[in-house]
Amino acid sequence: MKSRVNEAVRLFKEGYNCSQAVFAAYADLFDIDQETALKISCGFGGGFGRMREVCGTVSGMTLLAGMSNGNPDSKNQQAKKENYELVRRMAEEFKEQNGSIVCHELLGLSKPETSATPEERTPQYYQKRPCAELVAMAAQIVENTLFQDKMD
Repeated sequence: MKSRVNEAVRLFKEGYNCSQAVFAAYADLFDIDQETALKISCGFGGGFGRMREVCGTVSGMTLLAGMSNGNPDSKNQQAKKENYELVRRMAEEFKEQNGSIVCHELLGLSKPETSATPEERTPQYYQKRPCAELVAMAAQIVENTLFQDKMD
């Protein structure tokens, strides 16, 4: 498999949110079409509905971890634990690289977000936000963690 980091960044720069960009770049590997992937991951953007909580890129990674080794058996505590360990490992790597997994901290915002309305994507938006770089980092973590044995 070729790297899809640039595909994730391209999706973000097309106007999809951070979670959508990360999740949709890899969803086809789990037989999920792009439209469905974009719908599933939509609400996680902007730190969960633009509330600036857990970064949408981390949510996208978490969704992919669930597709990779999620637990469909409610009684299988070991499988649940293994998935949680995978999610924690990916989130910790993201945190080591960025200092946080929390959207408002990553954006340097001092007050809570009050509006659900997304900002217009202008050149100034991309200049003041680290989001495209965060999408790239999250996608690289996904590749290193979930698809390492499948990379060209």
